[in-house]
Amino acid sequence: MYEQGQQDHWNGRIDHPTEKSNFRYHQVVKAIHLDQAEPFPHTTCGILGFQCEEGVFRNQGRVGAKQAPNALRQQLSSLAFRHAHAHLVDAGNVTCEGKNLEQAQALLGEKVTSLLAKKATPIILGGGHETLYGHYLGVRQFIGQEARLGIINIDAHFDLRSYEEQPSSGTMFKQILDSDPNASYCVLGIQRYGNIEQLFHTADQLGVTYIHEDEMTALTMPTIVEQLNDFVAQHDFVILTLCMDVLNAAFAPGVSAPSPFGLQPNTVRTIINTVLSHRNALSFDLCEVNPSLDGDQRTQKLGAYFINEAVMSVSKRG
Repeated sequence: MYEQGQQDHWNGRIDHPTEKSNFRYHQVVKAIHLDQAEPFPHTTCGILGFQCEEGVFRNQGRVGAKQAPNALRQQLSSLAFRHAHAHLVDAGNVTCEGKNLEQAQALLGEKVTSLLAKKATPIILGGGHETLYGHYLGVRQFIGQEARLGIINIDAHFDLRSYEEQPSSGTMFKQILDSDPNASYCVLGIQRYGNIEQLFHTADQLGVTYIHEDEMTALTMPTIVEQLNDFVAQHDFVILTLCMDVLNAAFAPGVSAPSPFGLQPNTVRTIINTVLSHRNALSFDLCEVNPSLDGDQRTQKLGAYFINEAVMSVSKRG
């Protein structure tokens, strides 16, 4: 089911009603019905929610991520909007009804394609990490089957499990790599003991580029940034996806699978800025925020800050 953007999801403090240098997100964003929208101005970011946790349920995770899109909007609303010439639209939510994950992913893909066709950069708010598969479907439909597509994932887990019984939040990248010869996969933040040995074998067999969480330090980040830039340059287009369970649980406790180890927020911010500074970076999604497990809203707030980093990185390209 698709529901158009709602302006009442955006509210907060007003420092000045008309002076743009005082604006916050809620004073900039425009709620729209995507199917009725005209092509957008240059440097427009289109926010699109995916209210879904069926993939997490199938993967035996803790549910609650379905509530994240609107919770992230609430946290984003009062952040300062620091790019006066950028445009921001809220294209609403795609909702998974019942157990119909595959249909919801297909509908999400249609809306992502529509945003891209209308010249907006999709910023997708999950939902479980099954969000990525719908995100991918929409991008692939837009760019065609022959374009070289790089998928960059910031994640503690490979999500390369078998989908023979059914797809879930742990199968998306294997689904993609098994069916798309022009897609490549790079994942940063892999937990050595959060993935069974077989998943490392699968990653190696599929030619996945991966960097372990414990290899990502302040000293190594300049080299990792160079590797990321090389990966982006090797593809016609790239998409970026962030699973919030990649972070140390001290910073992001409100996720399906928190970890006592994990990345620091500044490391994730560097990756977002690096990837989305490239003009062939088409879109971004943020997944696995679980408000029901986030008593002090710490994870939701951090997620909103990462979304802001994405919006600002895209805006600065323009």
